[in-house]
Amino acid sequence: MARHVRKGDNVIINSGSHKGKVGTIMRVLTKEDRVIVKGINLRTKHLKPNRLNPQGGIVTREAPIHISNVSPVVDGKPSRVRFVTKPDGSKVRVAARGGQELGVVRGPDAKKKHEAKPSRKK
Repeated sequence: MARHVRKGDNVIINSGSHKGKVGTIMRVLTKEDRVIVKGINLRTKHLKPNRLNPQGGIVTREAPIHISNVSPVVDGKPSRVRFVTKPDGSKVRVAARGGQELGVVRGPDAKKKHEAKPSRKK
């Protein structure tokens, strides 16, 4: 399945208790279809004392959010994503709102480059 967001994208949360908040994707968990967004969906975990950490403690970290609950931000608003294949064979992510290019999925095809050049046969 094509992923509409990538690491480093600015996204807005569409649903849940963090709806409307904006953050940057730190990590994409492809097998679970989830993303970790910086500063969003914070969870507190209590750690037992052990040899490495004799004091124990409380750790706050980001929990994953389902990928369907986030959308890329374009001009401060959420946008759907289209995948467009250019004539040179490269595939890019394009925002449905405004048509802004969000990133390259695949570079230009090597086959198309070779087809453009005339072959030298002796």
